[in-house]
Amino acid sequence: MMNNYSDVTPVVLLVEDELLVRMAAAEDLQDAGFHVMEAANADVALAVLETCSRDVQVLFTDIDMPGSMNGLDLAESVQQRWPHISLLISSAYHKPLPEQIPDEGRFVPKPYSSEDVVRCIREMVTSP
Repeated sequence: MMNNYSDVTPVVLLVEDELLVRMAAAEDLQDAGFHVMEAANADVALAVLETCSRDVQVLFTDIDMPGSMNGLDLAESVQQRWPHISLLISSAYHKPLPEQIPDEGRFVPKPYSSEDVVRCIREMVTSP
């Protein structure tokens, strides 16, 4: 049976290869009232979305990750396959131009404050 979190709590798929960064971000998002699904790279994220894409409202991904694709490639793939999912992209090393981020996605540079990330995600899940 599928859990349908989206009726009650916005669901964020957090994609981050650095375990401690992912754990801290997941905790901050959970404390802010989001349900968080975690993935260590784009391949895992896509596998999660294959089964739970209807539940996920926001993809929050790092750009630099091991695996078959980076965060920008993942965002592009998610935007094409699941256009209802909003995109929030982060990096310590890259600052993509707005046109490099698919579908009006947003960028937050690392190190980011949890307040900035929570505010961005709240705006994404409440805007029409």
